[in-house]
Amino acid sequence: MQTNELSNELLRRLADFRPDGARVLSLFLNLDPSQFGTARARATEINSLVDQADRCVREAAGLDHGQEVALREDVERARRFLNGTDFEGAHGLALYLCGPADLFEPIKLPRPIETRVCLNDSPFVEPLAELATRGSWCILLVNRQVTRMLRGSRERLDELPPITDEVHGQHDQGGWSQARYQRSVDKEVHDHLKRSADIVFRRFKRSPFERALVGGPEEIISDFEQKLHPYVRERIAGRVKGDVENTTAEDVRRAAAPAIDEIDRVREREALDRLEEGVGSGGRAVVGIEDTIEALNERRVGTLLVVDGLTAPGVFCRSCGWVGVQDLKRCPADGGPLERRDDVVESAIELAILQSAEVLVSRHYRDELERRGGVGAVLRF
Repeated sequence: MQTNELSNELLRRLADFRPDGARVLSLFLNLDPSQFGTARARATEINSLVDQADRCVREAAGLDHGQEVALREDVERARRFLNGTDFEGAHGLALYLCGPADLFEPIKLPRPIETRVCLNDSPFVEPLAELATRGSWCILLVNRQVTRMLRGSRERLDELPPITDEVHGQHDQGGWSQARYQRSVDKEVHDHLKRSADIVFRRFKRSPFERALVGGPEEIISDFEQKLHPYVRERIAGRVKGDVENTTAEDVRRAAAPAIDEIDRVREREALDRLEEGVGSGGRAVVGIEDTIEALNERRVGTLLVVDGLTAPGVFCRSCGWVGVQDLKRCPADGGPLERRDDVVESAIELAILQSAEVLVSRHYRDELERRGGVGAVLRF
């Protein structure tokens, strides 16, 4: 079974998955190379994860016989898959299983993740929400004759085939001959940059990215950026330094990491400032779990901010997806029965994903958000 890469589209599909009468097993495996760089260490962690899953099924309350049998089969399928999978390049793995609903979704992750098991009536997507929104980067390195394109995250970059064109060098013959030659060279450089920009856009349409960094000689970068399609150009977030042709993907990742960190910090700061401004003016922002979930139910959220590890009990309507923290028996939206949940923050994140809201897990300014109840939302209207 092939593993998939994490994407916003895949995350939305999982957030919307609600099997009728079946339970979903969500498994997360830490593959941090600093801890699990050897086959023996990975095998030990896999055995620990599968044992957790088996214990979780045995101790689960409220399962009927059919659900228990199906979950035991899912555990065994997970065991076979994990023991026979090539994890090359992954720093973590998420695996979602629900045999009765034909769900088997293994996802390679660009960052380490805590090894854990979750058993619920839907996939547990909260650990992936931040990875999907923050992990989509493109690094473009360009000079007069070579363009390199690397895709991924702060933790891992994968390089696509380079774009190479033959461009003649300078010469010092002088006179009209040199002028004609220079015009020819300039056209070759122009054609290389134009062809590179076209290929970058074609690749972007097949697999969009959120933001990009560009590196290379300054005069070349400026010309190249002007030739990029506006959809790509508007995603350029900064520059990266490094040799265009003689660096490895790991060299590029290390060079880009500080810029990515700073951009993420600024992004979080700007979101918090919008939140504070909206709350202060009584405008397009709310804070606290109850008001934030109300805005999510009304599909008004543009950006959801939440501190890592926040939990809150509440209720959930299976038929329409309404979520609340009040102690209600019937759904105020459609009158259907409400189910108790130990944690509706996960449900809130699912609602945000389904309405294509940005999800930011606050790390750089956690204390500020905690003073506001640990969660808030910048609203669309």
